[in-house]
Amino acid sequence: MKKTVLLFLVTLSVCASSAFADAEVTIKAPATVNLQEQSAENLTITLSSPLNTSVAVYFNITYKSRNVSSVVLLPDEVVVPAGNISVSFEVEAKGVGQVTAYLSSNNTHIKSLETRIRFLIVRSNVLFIINQIIGWIYFLAWSVSFYPQIFENQGFRDFRCVQCWPVLGDVYTGVCEEFLKKDPNGVIPVDANDVFFSLHAVLLTLVYVCQCAIYERGGQKVSKVAIGLLVIGWTFAFVSLFVAVAQKISWLDYLYYFSYIKLGVTLVKYIPQGWSIGNVLLDFTGGSFSLLQMFLEAYNNDKWKFIFGDPTKFGLGVLSIFFDVVFIIQHYCLYRNRELMYRDLNDQNDEQTSVKT
Repeated sequence: MKKTVLLFLVTLSVCASSAFADAEVTIKAPATVNLQEQSAENLTITLSSPLNTSVAVYFNITYKSRNVSSVVLLPDEVVVPAGNISVSFEVEAKGVGQVTAYLSSNNTHIKSLETRIRFLIVRSNVLFIINQIIGWIYFLAWSVSFYPQIFENQGFRDFRCVQCWPVLGDVYTGVCEEFLKKDPNGVIPVDANDVFFSLHAVLLTLVYVCQCAIYERGGQKVSKVAIGLLVIGWTFAFVSLFVAVAQKISWLDYLYYFSYIKLGVTLVKYIPQGWSIGNVLLDFTGGSFSLLQMFLEAYNNDKWKFIFGDPTKFGLGVLSIFFDVVFIIQHYCLYRNRELMYRDLNDQNDEQTSVKT
């Protein structure tokens, strides 16, 4: 009886070992490695479970902005010793550029070509930090630029001199910039400040819309031209949606079309007058720092496609600065002595009350 039980336990142990040995093992590694040129860093490759034999891991290059050896130096192979689950190796950054490599192995237990490492080499980490600071500066400038108009509307409680319809198009902002990733193997052109600004802009635009609906408008209505442009824009968006659902275009292209709508809305919405000068000055600051960040990021990554390959984002910055300059000249030079054509309704009511008494 004891021999039978012992034989059963041995057989069970062998089966368990065989099942463990046949199980697929995955490779884990950093998804993105950011380095400054002429620097080096140790990286670690980790297996999901140890194997009884050593494992040789190779780098399968799928993308390179230029010659791999001029961007980053990688070992021919990285060997994980038998019984171990991790091993470290050194990567040396030679010059500015981008390289994408998938990890593979000739070991049948390894799931190959699933783990990807993106090596992003920049000119200077200091310049990268400065670029991030600039990004948050224009985030603050553009975000704060929404508030002067809100407080001005709150003070006057009168929309007879403020054009309401253009702000409706800003709802596109929260979508159009986040998925413009035409170069998935390169550097993603969207930073955290871009995402936060989009969400903040949508919320403040909703406040504008509520003010349009609540405050005195003096009989002012949304113009037929504005209604027509909005209908055209949304019709184009919905038609493109059905085309994307039919898989005639990619979802990335569909979201890219939204950026064209946003560019058109931006061009149209600046034409009406009635903007707060505080809004204009902050918008000018935000647009200037936005373009500066684009140029610095393109230079630091040697990726000039950031600017000229994304005409929508570049066009938004240029249009904003152009119209802001026009508004500044009008406010401080052409019409600086012009009297206001609207008054605070609270003051007007107080005057009428005092006359009656």
